[in-house]
Amino acid sequence: MMIFNLPPILGLTPLIVYIILAFRPKIHPLVNVSICLAIGAVLTKTNLLEFGAVLTTSLGSFLGQVGFIIMIGSGLGLILKESGVAENLVHLMVRKIGINSIGRAIIASMLASMFMVLVLSTLTGGNAVIAPILIPLVASVGMTPSTLAIIMQTAGVTGLFISPFSPPMVTIMEVTGLAYQQVLLYASLPVCIPMWLITYFNAKRVQKATAGVSDYPEGTALSVNAYKASPEAKRATLFFGVAMALIVGYGIMFKLGVAHAITVITVAVLATGFGARFKIDKTIDLFMKGCAQYFWIFMLFILMDPFLNFISKSGAFDALVEIGAPLVESGGKVGLSMLASLIGTFGIQGAAVAQAVMLNTVFRPLVDATGLSMHVWAIVILIGSQMTSFAYPGLDMVAATGTARSSDMKSQVKHGWMVTAAVLAVCFVMSILFG
Repeated sequence: MMIFNLPPILGLTPLIVYIILAFRPKIHPLVNVSICLAIGAVLTKTNLLEFGAVLTTSLGSFLGQVGFIIMIGSGLGLILKESGVAENLVHLMVRKIGINSIGRAIIASMLASMFMVLVLSTLTGGNAVIAPILIPLVASVGMTPSTLAIIMQTAGVTGLFISPFSPPMVTIMEVTGLAYQQVLLYASLPVCIPMWLITYFNAKRVQKATAGVSDYPEGTALSVNAYKASPEAKRATLFFGVAMALIVGYGIMFKLGVAHAITVITVAVLATGFGARFKIDKTIDLFMKGCAQYFWIFMLFILMDPFLNFISKSGAFDALVEIGAPLVESGGKVGLSMLASLIGTFGIQGAAVAQAVMLNTVFRPLVDATGLSMHVWAIVILIGSQMTSFAYPGLDMVAATGTARSSDMKSQVKHGWMVTAAVLAVCFVMSILFG
């Protein structure tokens, strides 16, 4: 299928170009994938007139569905923010914990970040919502921006790992065929537990090192008791909480798939808007405004599907399996797990869901050939697609640092390396035990 009868292995050219361009900070991901899509089309002799049909098919693909979920999740996030639900939830949580020491402030910050990311299914968006609320509260006990920054990235991202309808979880369930409970037990919790422990103890260490050196400006501190939710915010919070509990519980009970995530978000939007007594026009306007912020993600995933299909069409993945077979035979299941984890973490960079699908596409033939357990493959995909932002100072790390109003990238990078090393060690152990 390759132009000029080129060797199939050269069909990996778009993937290699994608990886190279992904490490160039000034190139937008949409530009990157568009360039690689064009290269793939040329290599596979795809007529330009066929592009309309290719993109139409992509709209109904799994990647297209996940991109749509991310986009409408952003719409829900704006409604939660404007209705006061997000602020009320954070204050309820930190009031229950009682922020009167650094230890409690760390726990409160971890829970608030994790919970809001879980609810909104976006790391940057979730932290952006809680930052104006959380910063004055933790500043009251002397927490520094450096400490809060590592909490926001690490504890926040675990919210994505335990949410039954977050894009990473939906992706892993889809490609492995495992139920939510299985992914949670064999992938999410084994990764989250060391991340929580490292974050708590390293946050204390960073706090000790930066206290009095890089504190929040004077006047930032604010007592949690100064907040009082409006009746509309309280009612909207109640409606949102009840709706989420019922609809999410229903999805878990009947093992519903990716489509149920769309139902969850739709019901939450309607329940929150009704509880806040928004007019239907206002609810729709807020929802669409929120969606617009992540429309580019939706387009990215629409283009990513044919990009990967062109590589598959070229025969490159089959050729890669032939080359990698001897290496896998010598390393076995453990070797394959660690190789895929390392390549995903250090070699593939981009949107995390796209990374997960790419990792599965590249290595799945070898996984099937070796009989690697789907339980282990789930944790490999989770690590390979999500740890890149800890191994390198990428967008998520920079965003968390800025959201916490910190400029201490050194502490952030060190923390990221600690987390990456720990979860790779967990992957090694899980491969031995369950491979």
